[in-house]
Amino acid sequence: MATRAANATIDQSIPLRPLGHTGVRVSAIGMGGWHLSLKHVSAELADRLIRAAVDRGITFMDNSWDYNKGASERRMGKALRGGYRQRVFLMTKIDGRSKKEAAKQIDESLRRLKTDWIDLVQHHEIIRYEDPDRIFDREGAHQALEAARRAGKVRFIGFTGHKDPHIHLYMLERAQHHGVEFDTVQMPLNVMDAHFRSFGQMVLPELVRRRIGVLGMKPLANGIILKSKTVTAEECLRYALSLPTSVVITGIDSMKVLTQACNVAAGFTPLTRTETAALLARTRAAATTGQFEPFKTSSIFDGTAEHPEYLGDEPERLQALMPE
Repeated sequence: MATRAANATIDQSIPLRPLGHTGVRVSAIGMGGWHLSLKHVSAELADRLIRAAVDRGITFMDNSWDYNKGASERRMGKALRGGYRQRVFLMTKIDGRSKKEAAKQIDESLRRLKTDWIDLVQHHEIIRYEDPDRIFDREGAHQALEAARRAGKVRFIGFTGHKDPHIHLYMLERAQHHGVEFDTVQMPLNVMDAHFRSFGQMVLPELVRRRIGVLGMKPLANGIILKSKTVTAEECLRYALSLPTSVVITGIDSMKVLTQACNVAAGFTPLTRTETAALLARTRAAATTGQFEPFKTSSIFDGTAEHPEYLGDEPERLQALMPE
């Protein structure tokens, strides 16, 4: 099992950014976990990618309990052996909405990742208005995360979602109502998002105001944005990095893509206002219908829609209200 390291030695070519109010600094680019178990990514390649990323200065590792039926966590846990665990900020997500299911998933993630603690655990796929109410119920998942934090299994707590910024704002509202202060929030931030149901316009300013760590994801939308023929991969990454993000999480499935991401981060300079305006003007027409952000407009990317059993049972007292 891993033990904590006070200060990890990393390649300083990739800049570090503050993770909201946590006092932690993480690499500006983070490694997405979903891509690590795709069909064309072998276990050996995943191992090399993770270790090479850490050696290049990427400290933020993203994952989820449900990614590729647990394979992504298992591969990451194996790759982080031999001292690599102490050099990264490790994040995963859980789908459970009930206290029982969430606690089970946290423990499964700990075993797969071969670690005694996870730096950040997030409520995954907050994509329905009922999700916050289920999570903050007295039998809900947030009870399990707080218990895990008290037990030393989890350091920080956040939530993620990719569907609608209004649902993110509702999650923040319900958290405040229940006296919960999140450490992080994860959401899509890319050149298309700026024009359609925009997390960047609606949620990002609120997170900055509250000093909550901003985890940007889907900067290329799994390469879908590139199919618009309006922008390059480097421009997509640079745009996301120019926003007030703590980290931009991107999918990495080859050494070429890893090098590209590291080079953009290491040589990063923020877009000027003129450059931003030109980039947004170029992408506006392609973005207005959401066709290059299908995670907002379809259920294709919704793992909990395909597997509602991941959410766990509804509270017993609510089930008792149902007619016989």
